[in-house]
Amino acid sequence: MGREEEIVREHLKKIEELRKKGINPYPYSFDKKQTILECRKTKLKASVKTAGRLMNKKEFGSLSFGTIRDMTGEIQLVVQSEKTPEKEMEFFKKYADAGDFLGVEGEIIKTKTGEISILIKKLEILSKAIKPLPSQWHGLKDKEERYRKRYLDLIMNPEVKEVFMKREKIIDAIRELLKKKGFMEVDTPYLQSVYGGAEARPFKTHLNALDMDLFLSISPELYLKRLVVGGIDKVFTIARNFRNEGIDKWHNPEFTMMEIYEAYADYNNMMSLFEEIYEYVCKKVFGTTKIKVQGETIDFKKPWKRISMLDSLKQHSKIDAGKMSASELKKIIDKEKIETKGNSWGYYVMALFEHYCEKKIIQPTFITDHPHESTPLCKAKRGDDRLIERFEPFCLGTELGNAYSELNDPEKQKTLLKEQQKSLSGGNEEAHPYDEDFVNSLEYGLPPTGGVGLGIDRMLILLTGQESIRDIILFPFMKPER
Repeated sequence: MGREEEIVREHLKKIEELRKKGINPYPYSFDKKQTILECRKTKLKASVKTAGRLMNKKEFGSLSFGTIRDMTGEIQLVVQSEKTPEKEMEFFKKYADAGDFLGVEGEIIKTKTGEISILIKKLEILSKAIKPLPSQWHGLKDKEERYRKRYLDLIMNPEVKEVFMKREKIIDAIRELLKKKGFMEVDTPYLQSVYGGAEARPFKTHLNALDMDLFLSISPELYLKRLVVGGIDKVFTIARNFRNEGIDKWHNPEFTMMEIYEAYADYNNMMSLFEEIYEYVCKKVFGTTKIKVQGETIDFKKPWKRISMLDSLKQHSKIDAGKMSASELKKIIDKEKIETKGNSWGYYVMALFEHYCEKKIIQPTFITDHPHESTPLCKAKRGDDRLIERFEPFCLGTELGNAYSELNDPEKQKTLLKEQQKSLSGGNEEAHPYDEDFVNSLEYGLPPTGGVGLGIDRMLILLTGQESIRDIILFPFMKPER
Protein backbone atom coordinates (compact mmCIF):
# COMPACT_ATOMS: atom_id res chain seq x y z
CA MET A 1 0.00 0.00 0.00
CA GLY A 2 1.36 3.43 -0.99
CA ARG A 3 1.65 6.35 1.42
CA GLU A 4 -1.30 8.18 -0.16
CA GLU A 5 -3.53 5.15 0.28
CA GLU A 6 -2.48 4.90 3.93
CA ILE A 7 -3.37 8.56 4.52
CA VAL A 8 -6.75 8.13 2.80
CA ARG A 9 -7.52 5.19 5.10
CA GLU A 10 -6.46 7.22 8.14
CA HIS A 11 -8.69 10.12 7.13
CA LEU A 12 -11.67 7.86 6.46
CA LYS A 13 -11.17 6.29 9.88
CA LYS A 14 -11.19 9.75 11.50
CA ILE A 15 -14.40 10.62 9.67
CA GLU A 16 -16.02 7.45 11.02
CA GLU A 17 -14.83 8.26 14.57
CA LEU A 18 -16.17 11.81 14.37
CA ARG A 19 -19.58 10.56 13.31
CA LYS A 20 -19.64 8.04 16.17
CA LYS A 21 -19.00 10.98 18.53
CA GLY A 22 -21.99 12.78 17.04
CA ILE A 23 -19.80 15.31 15.22
CA ASN A 24 -20.69 16.03 11.58
CA PRO A 25 -17.40 16.30 9.61
CA TYR A 26 -19.31 18.24 6.92
CA PRO A 27 -21.53 20.79 8.76
CA TYR A 28 -23.95 23.02 6.88
CA SER A 29 -22.47 26.44 7.66
CA PHE A 30 -20.18 28.47 9.89
CA ASP A 31 -20.64 32.01 11.17
CA LYS A 32 -17.35 33.45 9.92
CA LYS A 33 -16.97 36.91 11.40
CA GLN A 34 -13.65 38.01 9.92
CA THR A 35 -11.57 37.19 6.87
CA ILE A 36 -7.99 36.17 7.56
CA LEU A 37 -6.80 39.55 6.26
CA GLU A 38 -9.09 41.26 8.75
CA CYS A 39 -7.74 39.01 11.51
CA ARG A 40 -4.18 40.05 10.64
CA LYS A 41 -5.18 43.71 10.93
CA THR A 42 -6.99 43.24 14.26
CA LYS A 43 -5.37 44.57 17.43
CA LEU A 44 -3.61 42.19 19.82
CA LYS A 45 -5.73 40.32 22.42
CA ALA A 46 -8.90 40.93 20.39
CA SER A 47 -11.24 37.96 19.83
CA VAL A 48 -11.80 36.71 16.29
CA LYS A 49 -13.84 34.02 14.57
CA THR A 50 -12.65 32.92 11.16
CA ALA A 51 -12.26 29.91 8.88
CA GLY A 52 -10.01 28.54 6.15
CA ARG A 53 -8.09 25.55 4.86
CA LEU A 54 -5.40 24.09 7.14
CA MET A 55 -2.25 24.12 5.02
CA ASN A 56 0.17 22.55 7.49
CA LYS A 57 0.42 21.33 11.05
CA LYS A 58 3.35 20.90 13.44
CA GLU A 59 3.37 19.51 16.97
CA PHE A 60 5.94 20.15 19.71
CA GLY A 61 4.58 18.42 22.81
CA SER A 62 2.36 20.91 24.61
CA LEU A 63 2.58 23.33 21.70
CA SER A 64 1.09 22.89 18.22
CA PHE A 65 1.08 25.17 15.19
CA GLY A 66 -0.80 25.30 11.94
CA THR A 67 -1.50 27.72 9.10
CA ILE A 68 -4.95 28.37 7.68
CA ARG A 69 -5.65 30.14 4.41
CA ASP A 70 -8.69 31.77 2.86
CA MET A 71 -9.04 33.93 -0.25
CA THR A 72 -7.53 36.94 1.53
CA GLY A 73 -4.36 35.36 2.94
CA GLU A 74 -2.85 33.14 5.63
CA ILE A 75 -2.49 33.25 9.41
CA GLN A 76 -0.78 31.02 11.93
CA LEU A 77 -2.76 29.03 14.50
CA VAL A 78 -1.34 28.35 17.94
CA VAL A 79 -2.59 25.59 20.24
CA GLN A 80 -0.92 25.97 23.62
CA SER A 81 -1.23 24.05 26.88
CA GLU A 82 -3.03 25.99 29.67
CA LYS A 83 -4.09 28.69 27.20
CA THR A 84 -6.14 26.52 24.82
CA PRO A 85 -8.87 24.36 26.41
CA GLU A 86 -7.63 20.77 26.78
CA LYS A 87 -10.55 19.41 24.77
CA GLU A 88 -9.67 21.66 21.82
CA MET A 89 -5.98 20.73 22.07
CA GLU A 90 -6.76 17.03 21.88
CA PHE A 91 -9.20 17.56 19.03
CA PHE A 92 -6.65 19.55 16.99
CA LYS A 93 -3.92 16.96 17.53
CA LYS A 94 -6.10 13.93 16.80
CA TYR A 95 -8.51 15.02 14.07
CA ALA A 96 -7.17 18.09 12.23
CA ASP A 97 -5.09 17.33 9.12
CA ALA A 98 -3.57 19.47 6.38
CA GLY A 99 -6.27 19.97 3.76
CA ASP A 100 -9.17 20.20 6.22
CA PHE A 101 -11.32 23.31 6.43
CA LEU A 102 -11.40 24.57 10.01
CA GLY A 103 -13.52 27.09 11.85
CA VAL A 104 -11.62 28.70 14.71
CA GLU A 105 -12.30 31.14 17.52
CA GLY A 106 -9.50 32.68 19.50
CA GLU A 107 -7.35 35.61 20.47
CA ILE A 108 -4.95 37.57 18.28
CA ILE A 109 -1.40 37.25 19.64
CA LYS A 110 2.15 37.85 18.48
CA THR A 111 4.58 34.96 18.99
CA LYS A 112 8.17 35.30 20.19
CA THR A 113 9.26 35.34 16.55
CA GLY A 114 6.91 38.26 15.85
CA GLU A 115 4.33 36.21 13.92
CA ILE A 116 0.72 37.47 14.11
CA SER A 117 -1.30 34.38 15.13
CA ILE A 118 -4.61 33.15 16.50
CA LEU A 119 -4.40 31.46 19.88
CA ILE A 120 -7.16 28.88 19.53
CA LYS A 121 -9.94 28.81 22.13
CA LYS A 122 -12.48 26.87 20.07
CA LEU A 123 -12.11 24.67 16.99
CA GLU A 124 -14.49 23.01 14.51
CA ILE A 125 -13.91 20.87 11.42
CA LEU A 126 -15.97 22.29 8.55
CA SER A 127 -14.91 19.85 5.82
CA LYS A 128 -12.73 16.79 6.42
CA ALA A 129 -10.35 16.18 3.51
CA ILE A 130 -9.96 12.57 2.41
CA LYS A 131 -6.99 12.91 0.07
CA PRO A 132 -3.73 14.50 1.26
CA LEU A 133 -2.39 17.70 -0.26
CA PRO A 134 0.68 17.32 -2.50
CA SER A 135 3.94 17.15 -0.56
CA GLN A 136 4.82 20.47 1.07
CA TRP A 137 8.39 19.96 -0.14
CA HIS A 138 7.63 19.17 -3.76
CA GLY A 139 4.23 20.85 -4.07
CA LEU A 140 2.47 20.78 -7.43
CA LYS A 141 5.02 21.78 -10.07
CA ASP A 142 4.17 19.71 -13.16
CA LYS A 143 2.39 22.10 -15.53
CA GLU A 144 0.21 19.47 -17.17
CA GLU A 145 -1.01 18.33 -13.75
CA ARG A 146 -1.57 21.93 -12.67
CA TYR A 147 -3.77 22.67 -15.69
CA ARG A 148 -5.74 19.42 -15.31
CA LYS A 149 -6.30 19.92 -11.59
CA ARG A 150 -6.63 23.67 -11.29
CA TYR A 151 -8.20 23.25 -7.84
CA LEU A 152 -4.92 21.76 -6.54
CA ASP A 153 -2.92 24.39 -8.42
CA LEU A 154 -4.81 27.15 -6.63
CA ILE A 155 -4.34 25.44 -3.25
CA MET A 156 -0.62 24.77 -3.58
CA ASN A 157 0.46 27.78 -5.68
CA PRO A 158 -1.30 30.84 -4.24
CA GLU A 159 0.47 33.14 -6.73
CA VAL A 160 -1.73 31.57 -9.44
CA LYS A 161 -4.78 33.08 -7.78
CA GLU A 162 -3.16 36.52 -8.13
CA VAL A 163 -3.09 36.11 -11.92
CA PHE A 164 -6.82 35.47 -12.01
CA MET A 165 -7.54 38.31 -9.62
CA LYS A 166 -5.65 40.57 -12.06
CA ARG A 167 -7.70 39.08 -14.89
CA GLU A 168 -10.87 40.27 -13.17
CA LYS A 169 -9.42 43.74 -12.50
CA ILE A 170 -8.30 44.10 -16.13
CA ILE A 171 -11.74 43.19 -17.51
CA ASP A 172 -13.41 45.49 -14.95
CA ALA A 173 -11.15 48.35 -16.09
CA ILE A 174 -12.03 47.77 -19.76
CA ARG A 175 -15.75 47.86 -18.94
CA GLU A 176 -15.27 50.99 -16.84
CA LEU A 177 -13.60 52.87 -19.70
CA LEU A 178 -16.08 51.81 -22.37
CA LYS A 179 -19.09 52.68 -20.22
CA LYS A 180 -17.57 56.09 -19.48
CA LYS A 181 -17.45 56.55 -23.25
CA GLY A 182 -21.13 55.65 -23.63
CA PHE A 183 -20.83 52.11 -24.99
CA MET A 184 -23.59 49.62 -24.20
CA GLU A 185 -22.64 46.05 -23.24
CA VAL A 186 -24.77 43.27 -24.77
CA ASP A 187 -24.88 39.49 -25.15
CA THR A 188 -24.88 37.72 -28.52
CA PRO A 189 -25.83 34.09 -29.28
CA TYR A 190 -23.27 31.34 -28.73
CA LEU A 191 -25.45 28.87 -30.66
CA GLN A 192 -25.96 30.05 -34.24
CA SER A 193 -27.64 28.58 -37.30
CA VAL A 194 -25.14 30.48 -39.51
CA TYR A 195 -21.70 31.27 -38.12
CA GLY A 196 -19.52 34.13 -39.38
CA GLY A 197 -17.37 37.14 -38.57
CA ALA A 198 -13.99 35.43 -38.86
CA GLU A 199 -12.03 32.96 -40.94
CA ALA A 200 -12.19 29.86 -38.76
CA ARG A 201 -13.47 26.30 -38.70
CA PRO A 202 -16.50 26.07 -36.40
CA PHE A 203 -17.69 23.45 -33.92
CA LYS A 204 -20.92 21.85 -35.06
CA THR A 205 -23.74 20.51 -32.90
CA HIS A 206 -27.40 19.51 -33.27
CA LEU A 207 -30.57 20.88 -31.69
CA ASN A 208 -32.90 17.94 -31.16
CA ALA A 209 -35.96 20.07 -30.34
CA LEU A 210 -36.02 21.55 -33.85
CA ASP A 211 -33.97 18.84 -35.59
CA MET A 212 -31.47 21.35 -36.93
CA ASP A 213 -27.69 21.71 -37.03
CA LEU A 214 -26.15 24.61 -35.13
CA PHE A 215 -22.67 26.05 -34.73
CA LEU A 216 -20.84 27.45 -31.73
CA SER A 217 -20.01 31.13 -32.28
CA ILE A 218 -16.64 31.87 -33.85
CA SER A 219 -17.28 35.64 -33.53
CA PRO A 220 -20.07 37.99 -32.34
CA GLU A 221 -19.40 40.44 -35.20
CA LEU A 222 -22.43 39.98 -37.43
CA TYR A 223 -24.85 40.18 -34.50
CA LEU A 224 -23.27 43.37 -33.16
CA LYS A 225 -23.55 45.00 -36.59
CA ARG A 226 -27.25 44.11 -36.62
CA LEU A 227 -27.55 46.06 -33.37
CA VAL A 228 -25.88 49.12 -34.93
CA VAL A 229 -28.43 48.84 -37.77
CA GLY A 230 -31.08 48.79 -35.04
CA GLY A 231 -29.86 52.09 -33.59
CA ILE A 232 -27.42 51.09 -30.84
CA ASP A 233 -24.61 53.40 -31.97
CA LYS A 234 -21.97 52.28 -29.45
CA VAL A 235 -22.00 48.61 -28.53
CA PHE A 236 -19.61 45.97 -27.20
CA THR A 237 -19.56 42.43 -25.88
CA ILE A 238 -17.02 40.35 -23.98
CA ALA A 239 -17.82 36.90 -25.28
CA ARG A 240 -16.61 33.34 -25.55
CA ASN A 241 -15.57 32.31 -29.05
CA PHE A 242 -15.14 28.71 -30.19
CA ARG A 243 -12.81 27.79 -33.06
CA ASN A 244 -11.98 24.26 -34.14
CA GLU A 245 -8.32 24.89 -34.84
CA GLY A 246 -4.82 24.39 -33.43
CA ILE A 247 -3.77 24.57 -29.79
CA ASP A 248 -0.56 26.37 -28.79
CA LYS A 249 0.70 29.07 -26.41
CA TRP A 250 -1.63 31.66 -28.00
CA HIS A 251 -4.61 29.46 -28.97
CA ASN A 252 -7.27 27.52 -27.06
CA PRO A 253 -10.43 26.13 -28.76
CA GLU A 254 -12.51 28.25 -26.37
CA PHE A 255 -11.32 31.79 -25.67
CA THR A 256 -12.49 35.27 -24.67
CA MET A 257 -12.78 38.09 -27.20
CA MET A 258 -14.15 41.60 -26.90
CA GLU A 259 -15.71 43.24 -29.95
CA ILE A 260 -16.66 46.92 -30.13
CA TYR A 261 -18.66 48.79 -32.79
CA GLU A 262 -19.18 52.52 -33.11
CA ALA A 263 -21.40 54.27 -35.62
CA TYR A 264 -19.96 57.18 -37.63
CA ALA A 265 -16.38 55.99 -36.94
CA ASP A 266 -13.71 54.29 -39.07
CA TYR A 267 -10.57 52.24 -38.47
CA ASN A 268 -8.59 55.35 -37.46
CA ASN A 269 -11.00 55.91 -34.57
CA MET A 270 -10.66 52.24 -33.64
CA MET A 271 -6.86 52.54 -33.51
CA SER A 272 -7.18 55.41 -31.06
CA LEU A 273 -9.68 53.47 -28.96
CA PHE A 274 -7.57 50.29 -28.95
CA GLU A 275 -4.41 51.98 -27.68
CA GLU A 276 -6.44 53.99 -25.16
CA ILE A 277 -7.88 50.76 -23.71
CA TYR A 278 -4.41 49.27 -23.22
CA GLU A 279 -3.02 52.46 -21.70
CA TYR A 280 -6.02 52.88 -19.39
CA VAL A 281 -5.84 49.28 -18.15
CA CYS A 282 -2.08 49.45 -17.54
CA LYS A 283 -2.36 52.64 -15.50
CA LYS A 284 -5.47 51.49 -13.60
CA VAL A 285 -4.29 47.99 -12.68
CA PHE A 286 -0.48 48.27 -12.68
CA GLY A 287 0.17 51.98 -12.19
CA THR A 288 2.47 52.12 -15.24
CA THR A 289 2.37 51.63 -18.98
CA LYS A 290 5.70 49.76 -18.95
CA ILE A 291 5.27 46.02 -18.45
CA LYS A 292 8.05 43.42 -18.39
CA VAL A 293 7.07 40.44 -20.54
CA GLN A 294 9.23 37.48 -21.54
CA GLY A 295 12.43 39.42 -20.90
CA GLU A 296 11.28 42.53 -22.81
CA THR A 297 10.06 45.83 -21.38
CA ILE A 298 6.97 46.73 -23.39
CA ASP A 299 5.58 50.27 -23.26
CA PHE A 300 1.84 50.42 -23.97
CA LYS A 301 1.69 54.22 -23.73
CA LYS A 302 -0.19 55.83 -26.62
CA PRO A 303 0.29 56.71 -29.41
CA TRP A 304 1.50 53.39 -30.83
CA LYS A 305 3.51 53.12 -34.02
CA ARG A 306 1.41 52.89 -37.21
CA ILE A 307 2.77 51.33 -40.41
CA SER A 308 1.11 49.76 -43.44
CA MET A 309 1.62 46.09 -44.23
CA LEU A 310 3.41 47.00 -47.48
CA ASP A 311 5.78 49.43 -45.71
CA SER A 312 6.48 46.92 -42.95
CA LEU A 313 7.33 44.27 -45.54
CA LYS A 314 9.64 46.71 -47.31
CA GLN A 315 11.27 47.67 -44.00
CA HIS A 316 11.97 44.10 -42.84
CA SER A 317 12.68 42.34 -46.15
CA LYS A 318 13.43 45.07 -48.72
CA ILE A 319 10.57 43.63 -50.82
CA ASP A 320 8.62 46.54 -52.35
CA ALA A 321 5.46 44.50 -52.95
CA GLY A 322 3.36 47.56 -53.77
CA LYS A 323 5.36 47.97 -57.01
CA MET A 324 5.53 44.26 -57.86
CA SER A 325 3.15 42.00 -59.76
CA ALA A 326 1.65 38.78 -58.46
CA SER A 327 4.00 36.73 -60.66
CA GLU A 328 7.04 38.53 -59.24
CA LEU A 329 5.90 37.87 -55.69
CA LYS A 330 5.18 34.24 -56.58
CA LYS A 331 8.83 33.72 -57.51
CA ILE A 332 9.87 34.82 -53.99
CA ILE A 333 7.16 32.64 -52.43
CA ASP A 334 8.39 29.59 -54.34
CA LYS A 335 12.04 30.29 -53.64
CA GLU A 336 11.46 30.62 -49.88
CA LYS A 337 8.94 27.71 -49.86
CA ILE A 338 6.31 29.85 -48.13
CA GLU A 339 2.76 28.48 -47.81
CA THR A 340 -0.14 30.68 -48.92
CA LYS A 341 -3.90 30.49 -48.44
CA GLY A 342 -4.57 31.43 -52.06
CA ASN A 343 -2.96 32.39 -55.34
CA SER A 344 -3.18 36.13 -55.90
CA TRP A 345 -1.19 39.31 -55.22
CA GLY A 346 -2.95 39.88 -51.88
CA TYR A 347 -2.45 36.34 -50.58
CA TYR A 348 1.24 36.56 -51.50
CA VAL A 349 1.63 39.87 -49.64
CA MET A 350 0.04 38.43 -46.49
CA ALA A 351 2.21 35.30 -46.61
CA LEU A 352 5.38 37.33 -47.08
CA PHE A 353 4.45 39.67 -44.22
CA GLU A 354 3.87 36.71 -41.92
CA HIS A 355 7.17 35.12 -42.98
CA TYR A 356 9.42 38.20 -42.77
CA CYS A 357 7.80 40.67 -40.37
CA GLU A 358 5.55 39.33 -37.63
CA LYS A 359 8.17 37.95 -35.23
CA LYS A 360 10.24 41.14 -35.56
CA ILE A 361 7.48 43.39 -34.19
CA ILE A 362 8.19 43.68 -30.46
CA GLN A 363 6.77 47.02 -29.30
CA PRO A 364 3.02 47.73 -29.82
CA THR A 365 2.47 48.51 -33.49
CA PHE A 366 -0.57 48.90 -35.72
CA ILE A 367 -0.15 47.08 -39.06
CA THR A 368 -2.62 48.81 -41.39
CA ASP A 369 -4.07 48.49 -44.88
CA HIS A 370 -4.20 44.76 -45.57
CA PRO A 371 -4.94 43.19 -48.98
CA HIS A 372 -8.65 42.88 -49.76
CA GLU A 373 -8.38 39.07 -49.85
CA SER A 374 -7.92 39.05 -46.05
CA THR A 375 -11.63 39.62 -45.26
CA PRO A 376 -14.95 40.21 -47.04
CA LEU A 377 -16.31 42.44 -44.23
CA CYS A 378 -14.19 45.57 -44.68
CA LYS A 379 -14.27 48.72 -46.84
CA ALA A 380 -11.71 49.29 -49.58
CA LYS A 381 -8.73 51.48 -48.79
CA ARG A 382 -9.33 55.01 -49.96
CA GLY A 383 -7.04 55.47 -52.97
CA ASP A 384 -6.02 51.81 -53.48
CA ASP A 385 -8.66 49.15 -54.22
CA ARG A 386 -6.13 46.35 -53.77
CA LEU A 387 -6.20 47.08 -50.04
CA ILE A 388 -8.78 47.45 -47.30
CA GLU A 389 -9.04 49.71 -44.25
CA ARG A 390 -8.07 47.04 -41.77
CA PHE A 391 -5.49 46.99 -39.01
CA GLU A 392 -4.04 44.40 -36.66
CA PRO A 393 -2.13 45.51 -33.55
CA PHE A 394 1.05 43.46 -33.01
CA CYS A 395 3.28 43.06 -29.97
CA LEU A 396 6.00 40.49 -29.20
CA GLY A 397 5.46 38.93 -32.60
CA THR A 398 1.75 38.18 -32.27
CA GLU A 399 -1.46 40.01 -33.16
CA LEU A 400 -3.58 41.41 -30.33
CA GLY A 401 -6.75 42.16 -32.24
CA ASN A 402 -8.38 43.05 -35.54
CA ALA A 403 -10.31 46.07 -36.82
CA TYR A 404 -12.02 47.50 -39.91
CA SER A 405 -13.78 50.40 -41.43
CA GLU A 406 -16.84 48.19 -41.73
CA LEU A 407 -18.32 47.42 -45.13
CA ASN A 408 -21.88 48.78 -45.19
CA ASP A 409 -22.69 48.55 -48.93
CA PRO A 410 -25.31 45.74 -49.05
CA GLU A 411 -24.67 44.84 -52.70
CA LYS A 412 -20.90 44.61 -52.26
CA GLN A 413 -21.36 42.63 -49.06
CA LYS A 414 -23.73 40.23 -50.78
CA THR A 415 -21.27 39.67 -53.63
CA LEU A 416 -18.30 39.10 -51.31
CA LEU A 417 -20.16 36.69 -49.03
CA LYS A 418 -21.44 34.72 -52.02
CA GLU A 419 -17.84 34.40 -53.21
CA GLN A 420 -16.92 33.16 -49.75
CA GLN A 421 -19.77 30.64 -49.86
CA LYS A 422 -18.38 29.27 -53.12
CA SER A 423 -14.97 28.96 -51.52
CA LEU A 424 -16.53 27.17 -48.55
CA SER A 425 -18.39 24.78 -50.85
CA GLY A 426 -15.13 24.22 -52.72
CA GLY A 427 -13.39 22.91 -49.61
CA ASN A 428 -12.06 25.99 -47.79
CA GLU A 429 -13.26 25.14 -44.28
CA GLU A 430 -12.33 28.61 -42.94
CA ALA A 431 -14.36 30.62 -45.49
CA HIS A 432 -17.44 32.60 -44.46
CA PRO A 433 -20.85 31.06 -45.14
CA TYR A 434 -23.50 33.24 -46.76
CA ASP A 435 -25.65 34.88 -44.07
CA GLU A 436 -28.82 36.02 -45.79
CA ASP A 437 -30.32 37.67 -42.71
CA PHE A 438 -27.16 39.70 -42.11
CA VAL A 439 -27.21 40.98 -45.70
CA ASN A 440 -30.91 41.72 -45.28
CA SER A 441 -30.14 43.84 -42.21
CA LEU A 442 -27.63 45.90 -44.21
CA GLU A 443 -30.32 46.63 -46.78
CA TYR A 444 -32.12 48.62 -44.08
CA GLY A 445 -28.99 50.76 -43.68
CA LEU A 446 -25.83 50.43 -41.57
CA PRO A 447 -24.29 53.86 -40.85
CA PRO A 448 -20.55 54.35 -41.38
CA THR A 449 -19.11 52.13 -38.65
CA GLY A 450 -15.76 51.27 -37.11
CA GLY A 451 -15.32 47.92 -35.44
CA VAL A 452 -12.54 46.29 -33.45
CA GLY A 453 -11.92 42.91 -31.85
CA LEU A 454 -9.56 42.78 -28.88
CA GLY A 455 -8.19 39.44 -27.70
CA ILE A 456 -8.80 39.45 -23.95
CA ASP A 457 -6.70 36.34 -23.34
CA ARG A 458 -3.73 37.68 -25.30
CA MET A 459 -3.96 40.95 -23.41
CA LEU A 460 -3.84 39.01 -20.15
CA ILE A 461 -0.84 36.92 -21.24
CA LEU A 462 1.10 40.11 -21.93
CA LEU A 463 0.02 42.23 -18.98
CA THR A 464 0.41 39.46 -16.37
CA GLY A 465 3.69 38.22 -17.83
CA GLN A 466 2.57 34.64 -18.41
CA GLU A 467 4.01 32.13 -20.88
CA SER A 468 0.83 30.63 -22.33
CA ILE A 469 -2.90 31.08 -22.75
CA ARG A 470 -3.30 28.08 -20.43
CA ASP A 471 -1.86 30.21 -17.61
CA ILE A 472 -4.67 32.77 -17.80
CA ILE A 473 -7.64 30.44 -18.43
CA LEU A 474 -8.83 28.70 -15.27
CA PHE A 475 -9.79 25.53 -17.13
CA PRO A 476 -7.83 25.31 -20.40
CA PHE A 477 -8.60 22.52 -22.84
CA MET A 478 -6.49 19.43 -22.16
CA LYS A 479 -6.08 16.19 -24.04
CA PRO A 480 -7.69 13.36 -22.02
CA GLU A 481 -5.22 11.33 -19.98
CA ARG A 482 -6.88 8.10 -21.09
